[in-house]
Amino acid sequence: MKLVRYGAPGAEKPGLIDEGGTLRDLSAHVSDITGAMLSDAGLDRLRALDVAMLPEVTGDPRFGPCVGGIGKMMCIGLNYSDHAAETGSKIPEHPILFMKATSAIVGPDDTVVMPRGSQATDWEIELGVVIGTTAKYVSEAEALDHVAGYCIVNDVSERDFQNKLTGQWTKGKSCDTFGPTGPWLVTRDEVADPQALDMALDVNGERRQTGNTATMIFSVAQIIAHLSQLFTLHPGDVIATGTPPGVGLGMKPDPVFLKEGDVMELTISGLGRQRQTVAADR
Repeated sequence: MKLVRYGAPGAEKPGLIDEGGTLRDLSAHVSDITGAMLSDAGLDRLRALDVAMLPEVTGDPRFGPCVGGIGKMMCIGLNYSDHAAETGSKIPEHPILFMKATSAIVGPDDTVVMPRGSQATDWEIELGVVIGTTAKYVSEAEALDHVAGYCIVNDVSERDFQNKLTGQWTKGKSCDTFGPTGPWLVTRDEVADPQALDMALDVNGERRQTGNTATMIFSVAQIIAHLSQLFTLHPGDVIATGTPPGVGLGMKPDPVFLKEGDVMELTISGLGRQRQTVAADR
């Protein structure tokens, strides 16, 4: 299934995209797409519905973040060896973890607003992993059983805030609008192998990032297993699993960062497309 949340910010309704690409309303069956309904049993109840009988949503509604009420958004840094190389960083021995404030999370096509004083706002396409069932002390072999599905995350980053303000990366990762998520939550049964997904990001129609999740240093299963040894992963939590090379910070001879009016377009095979226009906070 491809689950979505559509409508105005803060008033999104649950829906799904049928096989023909039509948006169908799920409001009569669930109140929202949140961790509370993302267990295997909850998703099976939705699969049992007659999709053709669900109301069709007309027009061109806004898509919100594909998961509501996200408890925590965890991000893995330097998880592609070629991305680590372009930033001059060593290959990590264990997954690097930082957090992105949930107040940064927006819809897949919402405007990305650079904060006041920003001179180094950057793009990062990432595979998002949505937890469906509680994971604590799980093994790598059983880790994917705890996944509800997958989505696209743009881990927008202000590099000066991240690297020059003294402190953790979270400072440059958590600005408002810096976490476009969606458009769809694609359930794990539709993703045969999360380590075989093509990724691409364009800025103003020019290809910046091209990659495949096969080149992750730590796989999705390894990440989940590792994090679950440290703390509990709850239904509805989201993990952004790192970005391939091609970020603005790594461009030669000089970094290239976003400016007002730029347009980012992101795709991951089977997970849909995002499109954000960049604005500046006044």
